[in-house]
Amino acid sequence: MANDVSESQEAPDTANQQTTSPAKRSRMRFVLLAGVVVAVVAGGAWLLHYETRGKYLEDTNDAFIQADAVTISPRISGYVEDVLVTDNQDVKTGQPLVRIDARDYDAQAQQYQAQIEVAKANADNVRAGISEQEAGIAQARAQLASAEADARYAEREAARYAPLAASGAETKQQLANLRNQAAKARAAADAQRAALLSAERRIGSLKAQIRQAEAQGEAAKAQLASAHVNVGSTVLKASVDGRVGDRTVRAGQFVQAGTRLMTVVPLSKLYVTANFKETQIGLMRPGQPATIQVDALDGTKIRGHVESISPGTGAQFSLLPPQNATGNFTKIVQRVPVRIAIDAGPEARRVLVPGLSVVVTVDTIAAKGTQGAVAKQEEARRDGNR
Repeated sequence: MANDVSESQEAPDTANQQTTSPAKRSRMRFVLLAGVVVAVVAGGAWLLHYETRGKYLEDTNDAFIQADAVTISPRISGYVEDVLVTDNQDVKTGQPLVRIDARDYDAQAQQYQAQIEVAKANADNVRAGISEQEAGIAQARAQLASAEADARYAEREAARYAPLAASGAETKQQLANLRNQAAKARAAADAQRAALLSAERRIGSLKAQIRQAEAQGEAAKAQLASAHVNVGSTVLKASVDGRVGDRTVRAGQFVQAGTRLMTVVPLSKLYVTANFKETQIGLMRPGQPATIQVDALDGTKIRGHVESISPGTGAQFSLLPPQNATGNFTKIVQRVPVRIAIDAGPEARRVLVPGLSVVVTVDTIAAKGTQGAVAKQEEARRDGNR
């Protein structure tokens, strides 16, 4: 009886297994089939997205925010009288930053101003001499006219006495005296003519002295203008709107011309330099949209666009560019700097500073047909050369 009971209990279990196993297998097949379908659909969607969009998205993490910072350096030497800004202070264009002691340069300006006055006085003195000389010339002309008249009178008297002396009406001694007087009168007239010529030429010499004095005055004016530039250069001003950084200057410090005192960073004109591989820039063009992911903003993405592409790889503009024709050669994928303009709002710009790391993605789909066009052009050119 016990065996019969156990056999009766095992029989229903076997029947249940036989009835439930096909159902379970059917569900498992459905789940597996659904998983395969989902995987195929997901793979197809990914492939479709890659072929239509994804392969045109070029990204790099070799990218940094930069700005065309302005180094503040004096063009003159001197002692710093006052530093008018503090570290990290926002400044506007034309705002004074540093003041250098200007007393030496003011003294130079006054010295050149005095030289200008001396040159003016010299020129005025020579002009007075010319006026005086012109009066002397007028007197010399009058004396010449008088001497010419005396010479002509003496010559006429000698000519009138010549026939009388020949006829015996007058003595030859009288004629000789008249001729002697005529010769003396002519010599006196010639002397007066030479004196007039000398006086007139003296005018030219005096005018040359005026031009010399005026030239000295112009030279002094140029030196005075240079001195005024130096005086104006004693106050260093901001040439752009930005923020003061790397301030090393202190009041009382002696600075040489060209010494770096501080840097003004134009935070409103930030941009990104993204160093893309040479295999990524085939379809990259200015104006294409870009996405900038900023590490400092916890990966927040901001918009931008390609502004320009460097005319050479970064290695070409390095201090020691590579010379691949010397020694052994190992091919290395080069990188090309691409300038990305930042199209961010004021809130995002408050955090952005030069040097921050970013990840840049450029959408190059707008130029997807250019590679085929280039290939066709080159093929047509080869066929034409044949």
